[in-house]
Amino acid sequence: MRRKEVLVTGGAGFIGSEFVRQLCQNEYYQITVADCLTYAGNKDNLSTVIESIDFKKIDIRNNSEVQEIFKNKKFEIVINLAAESHVDNSIITPAIFLETNILGTQNLLDASVRNGLPLFVQISTDEVYGSISTNFASEVDPLNPSSPYSASKAAADLIVASYGKTYNLPYNIIRSVNNYGPFQYPEKLIPFFINRILENKSVPIYGTGKNVREWIHVSDFARAIIQVMENARRNEVFNVASGVFKTNLEVTEFLINTLNRGMDLITYVEDRPGHDFRYALNSEKIRKETEWVPMVSFEEGLVQTINWYRDLYNREKR
Repeated sequence: MRRKEVLVTGGAGFIGSEFVRQLCQNEYYQITVADCLTYAGNKDNLSTVIESIDFKKIDIRNNSEVQEIFKNKKFEIVINLAAESHVDNSIITPAIFLETNILGTQNLLDASVRNGLPLFVQISTDEVYGSISTNFASEVDPLNPSSPYSASKAAADLIVASYGKTYNLPYNIIRSVNNYGPFQYPEKLIPFFINRILENKSVPIYGTGKNVREWIHVSDFARAIIQVMENARRNEVFNVASGVFKTNLEVTEFLINTLNRGMDLITYVEDRPGHDFRYALNSEKIRKETEWVPMVSFEEGLVQTINWYRDLYNREKR
C-alpha cells in the first residue's frame, strides 16, 4: 500500500503533537513533522511516536529551509499548525507574530503551489471574528480581529484563500475555539493557573473574570482536523466548537476546587488592551459534512488535564 505523505508544521507543539499522535494510528499516512522548537514546542511531546515519523527542525520564516524540505518529498497534504499564538506576547512583540503567522504561511503556500500540492490545511482561531456579544460566528461572517495575534491569523486565512483562487491550490481553513489538555505550554490560562494553584501562588484574573470562552479538549479538535482532511469539501472554511461556554472566573473556581485550595488565591488585575469579551462559534457545518462531534465533556477533560499537570509538577519537584 502506498502511503500518503503528510507534512505537519508545528507538530511538536500542543495541538500539533496531539494531531500527530492521532494520525500515527493510521498506517495510511507517512508523516513528516517540521518544527523550529521555540519555547512552546518540545520534541518530547512526540516521544511515543518519534520512531514512526520523520522529524525536521526548520523555521517556516526561512524560505530556503521550507523549499529544502519540499525538495526531498512529494507531499500530498500540508497541515499548517506552526504559529506564534500567545495573545499577551503579541501585544508586547507583534513583529514575530507577523513574521511567523503571515510570512511563514506564505513560504509554505509558495512551496505548495510550486510542487503541485493537492491539499493545504490552515489551522486558525475563533479570535479572527473578534468579540461576539450575542449569537455565534459562522464561517461567512466578517473578520474583525482585536489583537496582533488574531490579526496575523486573519491575514494568513485570507492569504490561504487567495492562493486557492489565484493558483488553484486546494485548501481548507479550520477555526477552533480554545483548546485545553495535556502538553500545553504553561503560559495559557488553564495550565498557568494549575501550576500557580499547586504552588499556592495568587491567580491573576483580568478585569472582572466575566470574559467568556468556549472550550474544547485538544483530542476532539485533532479529530476534527482529520475529519476535514479526509472527508470535507475543499476550498471551504470550517468552525470547530464544543458548545461549552465558561467565564474565566468559572474555570478558575473549578481548578481551585478540584485542587482543594482556597478562593483567596484569586486576584483581579487590570484588563489587557483589546481583550475580547466573548467568543462563540457556530459549528453546524463541520457536524453536517463530516459527522464530527466532540466526545470529551468539559468536566471530564479538565479533571484529566489537572491530573496530568499535577503529576508533571510532582515529578519535577522530586
